[in-house]
Formats: sequence, structure tokens, C-alpha cells
Amino acid sequence: MVTGATGYIGGRLVPQLLVAGRTVRCLARTPAKLRDHPWADRVEVVRGDVTDEESLRAALAGVEVAYYLVHSLGTGSDFEATDRRAARLFGRLAREAGVRRIVYLGGLTPADVPEDDLSPHLRSRAEVGRILLDSGVPTAVLRAAVIIGSGSVSFEMLRYLTERLPVMVTPRWVRTRIQPIAVRDVLRYLIGAADLPAEVNRSFDIGGPDVLTYRGMMRRYAAVAGLPRRIIVPVHVLTPRLSSHWIGLVTPVPGSIAKPLVESLRHEVVCAENDITRWIPDPPEGTVDFDTALHWALKRIHDAEVDTRWSSADTPGAPSDPLPTDPDWTGGSLYTDVRERSVKAPPEAVWRVIEGIGGDNGWYSLPIAWAARGVLDRLFGGVGLRRGRRDAERLRVGDSLDFWRVEEIEPGRLLRLRAEMRLPGLAWLELSVEPTPGGDGTGGADGGAGGRPAARYRQRALFHPHGLGGHLYWWSVSPWHALVFGAMARNIAATAERAAPGDTRADAADRTASATDRAGG
Repeated sequence: MVTGATGYIGGRLVPQLLVAGRTVRCLARTPAKLRDHPWADRVEVVRGDVTDEESLRAALAGVEVAYYLVHSLGTGSDFEATDRRAARLFGRLAREAGVRRIVYLGGLTPADVPEDDLSPHLRSRAEVGRILLDSGVPTAVLRAAVIIGSGSVSFEMLRYLTERLPVMVTPRWVRTRIQPIAVRDVLRYLIGAADLPAEVNRSFDIGGPDVLTYRGMMRRYAAVAGLPRRIIVPVHVLTPRLSSHWIGLVTPVPGSIAKPLVESLRHEVVCAENDITRWIPDPPEGTVDFDTALHWALKRIHDAEVDTRWSSADTPGAPSDPLPTDPDWTGGSLYTDVRERSVKAPPEAVWRVIEGIGGDNGWYSLPIAWAARGVLDRLFGGVGLRRGRRDAERLRVGDSLDFWRVEEIEPGRLLRLRAEMRLPGLAWLELSVEPTPGGDGTGGADGGAGGRPAARYRQRALFHPHGLGGHLYWWSVSPWHALVFGAMARNIAATAERAAPGDTRADAADRTASATDRAGG
């Protein structure tokens, strides 16, 4: 059984377990997030949460090996108490269910630093490991420092800091020694740990062959990525809090997640032992070195083959309520902004534009307005627009899309996005297309769209305000909706019409700029 299957590591572990011939059950708070994974029909999915006793008990029934891959990073000041409570419940119910092995991926902690001096993040990870080791179920705690792989939060932070800042004034923690590990090796250890002998109940340090400073990691990244040598000037005045704000502005990683990561880099995190090789030997070619891990990660990004990202997991503090689809919804006020347009293009052409929205393709209206909203969101601790897309062409339920999350997708018909920006309420954006009876959408002699409209595009923004502030927010931004949402509907329709039959999704996206220019930006 795998917890955290919707997250970065869990989403990569599940298919590897299937390849290894395992029967897999996934525990997920939102099972729909797993629906579009290519392996979804090969696993059993149980709805539940590690803090809910009833659902967790059902998920552990009949399980031999349980993977604990969840933590409460960035969820608020009481995250340590939440992690502690969840770990105790998990250990107790695993023992009662007769689970023969727990495998937990924790954080590498410095051996010579008192636990009270550790960052709250590392301290909590260490405490969870101890709780599981004391549960009465044989447990393997794998302790890793920085995990390098396409889409990992550590890799994304390193990547954007290096690529966007040729000259950096950096905090002193860039001189701290770190032992990074490739995600491929992490997965190999996780899979191998399932078969450890019953008498093995301990933690293991896992790392790659290189020990580097963060400054060295940035310089190695620049070399592998073919960038000019970076100039790095460490200073002493940047605290972890200031550093997290700096990282939040430069990278897609929000400050709420960056802060505990930065605090974890204050102390040296280098493996003190390599005992795990007694049971899980290294491959003949050895563990993956840092440069190779970077090369593989960059190649997967270039080839659009990123399976999971750090942002696949829920963003702390983001709304998780379901969309109020009932027209007689009684949960309170529900503001809507609806735009519809007839499109002289086949529905599939409109759908290609809809599914390609966001990320590098933008939002088809007033880029400066979207950029300003993203900056404002980050200033208030939100995720902003910099998360982009996991895949340039395809979306699946649970994907992050700038400051939205894909809540539902019906291929060829409907895309529903839930807002994860800082708002005094809950917000959604629906984009849909349906064929027009009797329409043809054939091209005219001049190459433009001619004939009768073949599709009907519909765009619906919804907002459920929280308190008076929510109502004031909606009415204050309503005047901008005609500009932003109106232009968005026009340009999506225009882009679809300009895409001749047989054009690829990328061809349609290339035309976005001209349509956006006509919208005034």
C-alpha cells in the first residue's frame, strides 16, 4: 500500500512497483487525481487519509508492505503535531493489520547537531521515523537529503536559481555541504526495502557519490545546462526567512515550502553510513552521480516526459472543496461570469487550444494583468504563475497549472480548474466546447475559417466568497472581467479558427501571440 501516490515520489514509485510484479493499493484523499495516470487501472484505490482512522484501517487490511510517503510540509505552525498524530495512528493500525514491513522516506539529519537545534521540518521528519520504528512493525527509514530528478522541488529550486540569476548575492548556507541523490536511486532503495529481513528495524542514510556545497551544485548545474559560469557572492545577512522570500520571487517554489527547505540547509547533510548496501547492493555501474542526474532530469524536461512534479501534491492552504455544480447550490452566494462564442472550427480544434492553455502558452488575454496577479499572489504567500505545466500538451486530473489545479477533465469537452491563489473565497474556471448542430467549420478560400459555426465555446468563472471580504473582492475585480475574460474567450476562439485542419497543438499555440496582441497585450 502506497500513501502519497498523488505526490512526487509516490507517483513514480507506484509504476515501478507494478513493473516489479507487486499488487498495489493506493490511499488517496482525492482518488480522481489518480484517474488519468497510465497505471490507474492496474491499482486499487482507497479513498482516505492517514489522519482518518476508519479509512486508514480499511486501506491497511491485507497489506504486507506499507509505504509512508506523506508529511505536512508547509501546512502551518502545527504541522509537527499533525505529523506526530498521523505517524502514531499509522504505526498502530499497521501493527493491528499484521503488516510485515513499513518503509518511510525521511530527511537526512546531521549527526552532531542536537535535535532541538534542527529546523522544525527536519525535526519532524526525524520524529516520524522514530515513531514508526517504535510501532512494533519492522520499519526501514530511508533518510535522503536533496533529491535530484525532473520535477522534484529541490531540482526546481536549483534550476530556477541558476538559470535566472547569472550573478547571485546568496545566503551563507550555499557553503553548506550536501550529499544529493538521484530520484532513480531513491526509487531503487524504496523498492528494495520491501524485501528486507524481518529483523531489520532501523534507519539508513542514502545518498549519491558526490558531496557538494549548494554553491557547487549551482555551478555544476550551469555547466551541465550549458550556461555561462555563475558569479556567486555569499553574504551573512540573509536569514532563512529572507531567503525563502527571495526563492519565492525567483523560482516556482512558494515561500511556505521554500522556508523549511532552506532551514534544512543550515546544517551539513552528509551520509554517516552506507549500511543499506548490505541488503540492497549498488548496481554494477554504481549510484548515479550528480552531473548524470542533472543531465537525465533536463532531458526529461526537454522531451516533455516529466511523470510527476513536486506541485502534483496539494498546495497547503489551497481550497479543496468540490465544485458546487448543483444550480440550486445552497452553500451561500455563488458569483459567475459566463462567456460563450460560436467558433468556425471543429470542436477538436477548440479542445486543442483549451487543453494547451497556461504555462508557456499563456492565458490568451492581457499577459500583463495575469503576470501582475501572479506577482500579487506570491507577495501574499501564494504559488503565483511560475509553476507552469507538467506537460506542454496534455493535462490530467490533479495537475498544477500555474496558480490553478485541474479538478476535472473530460477529454474533448470540459476542463475545470480550481484556483490555488490567495483569495477570500473559493474560485473555479471552466472551459468547455460542444459541437454546433448543422455546423461545418470548413475553411474559406482565403485560408480563414468559413462556413457555419461548427462548435460552441463556453467559459465560466465561479467564485464562492468567504465573508464580507469575499463579496468586496468580487465586486472590486468585476470591472476587469470584461477585459480579461472577454478577451480570453475571443482569443481562444480566434486561435482555434486560425488552426487549419490537421494542425498540431503546437501550431495552434504558436498563433497565440498574434491573437493576444489584438487583445491589447
